[in-house]
Amino acid sequence: MNGYGFYVDPSRCIGCKSCVAACAECDSHRGQSMIHVDFIDRRNTIATVPMVCMHCEEPTCALVCPADAIKKGEDGVVRSALKPRCIACSNCVLACPFGVPKVHIEAELMMKCDMCYDRTSVGLRPMCATVCPSQALSFAPPETIAKQRTSIPVNDFRFGNEHVRTKVFLMMPEQHPVLDIDIADYMWEEPDEQTDRWLIDEAALS
Repeated sequence: MNGYGFYVDPSRCIGCKSCVAACAECDSHRGQSMIHVDFIDRRNTIATVPMVCMHCEEPTCALVCPADAIKKGEDGVVRSALKPRCIACSNCVLACPFGVPKVHIEAELMMKCDMCYDRTSVGLRPMCATVCPSQALSFAPPETIAKQRTSIPVNDFRFGNEHVRTKVFLMMPEQHPVLDIDIADYMWEEPDEQTDRWLIDEAALS
């Protein structure tokens, strides 16, 4: 669908998992859901966010695939791994900065969100965007999003020194045109306990 974009708005997610159920109904995934809903900070909040493939302009998953099983189409959609080529090595799982690809052990195949290519290629919206009651997931023209949202779409991300640009947009406050992500900010840690655990009593060793 030319002129349409895929938008993820964490502030609207209510954790209902309608998107997960709808995705699993797609025949092309054999009943497997290619989307998951994550807790942003389970310890401190019940806030959730739907996680779809971000469809990177330069997909790391494809770059690290030793079997050349992951392809990006001319439309910018990064497909699931090709069954005849995928060796289920999990390189893509480890390399993706967004943690999206999953290797399905039974099928020995990496499968992930392909933006419902079977639907969007014939003019239909992705399944998840059609059922989301709060429109945390939207597939719409940019001008429609601009009229309906006060936040802005961002598709520039920095992971340390790495700059990643994506086809999918994340809705962010206006003051964040580029999102810097430090994984350490999202790790649970008990400073005192962690420090004490690794302290060495030098006197006892002497």
